[in-house]
Amino acid sequence: MSQMPQLSACPSCEWPLESGDRFCGACGYDLSAVPVRPDDHPTIALNGSTPPPAPGTPGTDWPVAPVPGVPAPAHLPADLQATDPGGRPLPPGTPPPPPQSPPPAAPVPPAAHSPELPPPTPTEPGFPTAGPQVPPPAPAPGQLAQPPAAPPAPTGSPVSPASGVRFDRPQEPEEYALQAPDPRVATDLPTPPEGTKVCVACRAGRVDHDGYCENCGHAQPRERDHMEQDAGPVAAVSDRGLRHHRNEDAFAIGGTTLPDGRPAVLAVVCDGVSSATRPDDASMAASRAANESLLTALPRGAHPQQAMHDAILAASNAVNALASEPATIREQGPHQNAPACTFVGAVVTAGLLVVGWVGDSRAYWVPVDRSTPPARLTEDDSWAAQMVAAGLMNEAEAYADERAHAITGWLGADAYELEPHTASFKPDRPGVVIVCTDGLWNYAEAAEDMADVVPLDAAARPLHSAQVLVGHALDGGGHDNVTVAVLPFPAPPMGAGSA
Repeated sequence: MSQMPQLSACPSCEWPLESGDRFCGACGYDLSAVPVRPDDHPTIALNGSTPPPAPGTPGTDWPVAPVPGVPAPAHLPADLQATDPGGRPLPPGTPPPPPQSPPPAAPVPPAAHSPELPPPTPTEPGFPTAGPQVPPPAPAPGQLAQPPAAPPAPTGSPVSPASGVRFDRPQEPEEYALQAPDPRVATDLPTPPEGTKVCVACRAGRVDHDGYCENCGHAQPRERDHMEQDAGPVAAVSDRGLRHHRNEDAFAIGGTTLPDGRPAVLAVVCDGVSSATRPDDASMAASRAANESLLTALPRGAHPQQAMHDAILAASNAVNALASEPATIREQGPHQNAPACTFVGAVVTAGLLVVGWVGDSRAYWVPVDRSTPPARLTEDDSWAAQMVAAGLMNEAEAYADERAHAITGWLGADAYELEPHTASFKPDRPGVVIVCTDGLWNYAEAAEDMADVVPLDAAARPLHSAQVLVGHALDGGGHDNVTVAVLPFPAPPMGAGSA
């Protein structure tokens, strides 16, 4: 029966033990599992070296370290006594192991070399060579120093020894083949059938009814995303803005001649109510109906202010008619209003300026002489305007409220009561009339702010001025659709184009 080692403490929990204990009284550790301590005490090398064996100890006679200055003798594996894996000598007659080629000797750099011989170069790029590096000789007087030779390119292996980068990978193409022919270089594109709308991106696919190319899937720009029109002395620009997915504004401009031969120019701008059904169709229908009404009434001798009133009624009827169309019934949600929009229009003759509006779209007067004050010609049908009119808030407080743009008047079948607003003015100096939606005046609300944005040559270049004003709104953030029309006063003869 083997004897258990005598332990003073439990190897598991360090609990003191007594002689004869077989288990730890604290943790129950089985003391019989502790291995027996060996009889010998091997010497442990603390500095990494092993003490030499005692004289007479059997073993292998290993060669001693060479003495400096004396060449070391060469020892082959056959000179040593062969042993088996257990360390016992092999029986006599056992063939020695096959001789091995000696390892290559480390290159020894020469002490010096003549200028005619090139300096030694490493045999493997990226690896340092043994021995100190000898600098190249100094150039002779009158000669320029030669730059050091570049190391040879790696050969044989597809992996660079310095960086580990593989050189055998196939190169990636600069451009991948398109599913459709590239319109920049393709010259033999098939001619689409007449009347087919072709994709603006690949110029090969047919555009489906949902506005996407059937070939490359590119979304096609909508016609109303950005619109410009120059009708001689009057011009207008409309843009979708930077936040909305479609343009719900619309405009109509034109000119005619009064019965007495004087010219008259007009502009109508409508803003679709986003919370209603088909707001883009509502604004388009209202602007077209009002423009047609004005161009019909003015040449017949109707007073411009009465013609503007009738134009607002015609626009309202056009928007109301949309409510009963099947498209509206199909798209209208359970808590969605009928198609609706706001309205603002202006008629300019040789000596009279007439404006009409419903909602919060506005008209501004900006004189050519900027030393005279500008003016706002309309009053909003909105919650903010009602608060100011009732004296409950000042204008700054009212328009800072989140309810400021809640309109109280609009064109639509569910309008409470249609109250067309019209006003006539007789300016005594030349200027321009700015007719716009809130997508512009949100960034230039006061008349003075609008005058600062209008170019000085707006009367001579109405289209350029409208483009500048739309750009001002987009630079300010473009949170809404932006539409603006510019009319010079007094109305110049028809045919005077925008410069």
